[in-house]
Amino acid sequence: MKPLSGPRRAPRSGRPPSSLVVFLHGYGADGSDLISLADVFSRALPDTQFVSPDAPGTTPMGGREWFPLTMRDPSEYVRGVVAAAPSIDRFLDAELERYGLDESRLALVGFSQGTMMSLHVGLRRARPLAAIVGFSGLLADRDAETLTETPTLLIHGTADELLPAGLTLQAAEALGGAGVPVEFHFRPGLGHGIDQEGLAMAGDHLARHLPT
Repeated sequence: MKPLSGPRRAPRSGRPPSSLVVFLHGYGADGSDLISLADVFSRALPDTQFVSPDAPGTTPMGGREWFPLTMRDPSEYVRGVVAAAPSIDRFLDAELERYGLDESRLALVGFSQGTMMSLHVGLRRARPLAAIVGFSGLLADRDAETLTETPTLLIHGTADELLPAGLTLQAAEALGGAGVPVEFHFRPGLGHGIDQEGLAMAGDHLARHLPT
């Protein structure tokens, strides 16, 4: 399979990166959908490299997908994240090697289907990541295998009609029960999206946990 690729933003400082943030976009979008968040996060993380790969699959409407969505039921989500995980793991391995970093200097930021992938892949790496942020998503695979203790922040709009906010509560309860340090926040009246308050929370989470 062709290696993943997508838009990049070099460290604002101009120095070699001391950390890496990887954005995983939602169903039907592509890497360009989230890379602009680098402009926000880089203010507090001037030495961070940002990259936002395009998912490998193509939706019927021409966007990108980490895995197909037809029935949108729990079993489809589980099959999907398991099938898509190897390509993301290979990408992360290559990016860490490219910049001479390890998992302690890596954070994943996902939206919707990208949150499903961030949680599945990020919490199953050989070593804990610095941080995970998941917007408007869910925990697809709740099996009892050991998960790393990666500080995880989940944010969800209360008016999300595509993936109800209760899915984030379920995810937080499951992750907390598995020993993952997790925080979650609901954004009143927000639909399936990201607002400025959520961005501020995410930026603070990344700045607290990524090394400078």
